[in-house]
Amino acid sequence: MPYVTSTGTRRTGAVAGRLGFGVPGCAHPLVAPAEWAELARPYTPLHWAVLNVARGPGARPDPHCLAAAVRLHEARGRVLGHLDVRFGTRPFGELLSDAHRFLEWYQVDGFYLDRCPTERPGLAEVRRIATTLRALRAPAYLVFAHGTHPHPSYVESADQLVTFSGQWADYRWSQAAAWTADYPPERFCHLVHGVPRTHLDEALRIARWQGAGTIYFTDRQGHGQADAWETLPGYWDEIVSRIGPGVTE
Repeated sequence: MPYVTSTGTRRTGAVAGRLGFGVPGCAHPLVAPAEWAELARPYTPLHWAVLNVARGPGARPDPHCLAAAVRLHEARGRVLGHLDVRFGTRPFGELLSDAHRFLEWYQVDGFYLDRCPTERPGLAEVRRIATTLRALRAPAYLVFAHGTHPHPSYVESADQLVTFSGQWADYRWSQAAAWTADYPPERFCHLVHGVPRTHLDEALRIARWQGAGTIYFTDRQGHGQADAWETLPGYWDEIVSRIGPGVTE
């Protein structure tokens, strides 16, 4: 059960802050070259983009993925390696092996822990993973992709939590957990698919109200959430202009 004890209090800090994009995984650069080129455009307000070669780093170095990562680095964007935690069931050794390959082959800036546990019993293992990843690459930027509000203690081990990942029909009625008000907007990310262009302003208001500093909204749909993230939204230029120029600090 998500840890939501919402209040109607407006998050004034989020209103004052600048939103930016967290891109959870465009398709392979050979399939989506235009998407990767757009992410590396100057002044795109990109906080991070996930590199997912083949449900992880792949079996061998991929020159096309390396080139895409280099372009993002040159544009001062963060590149995160995709690690599937499988809700805490993935063997630690497998995760560590994937992390080493991401660092060696693509010089990633951190990691995106997909399907991260949300309950307190999973906390100790996730802390172990986070500590090890930061020892491998200091500083490593870590995003825990819960997709819902986890136990509040998870925030202590991550740079950012994905506290919503899902469709627009659910997002527009969603509520923030009261404990999130104790942290600045840059600690939270919302990923929403199926957002119509006509509701883009409403979606941005919800993100600011709930205190999310990083967002990814798309009108795309798919058989699964991952399919929806593979291409940029049809209103990409519009949402970039609404958020405004920016770079990762």
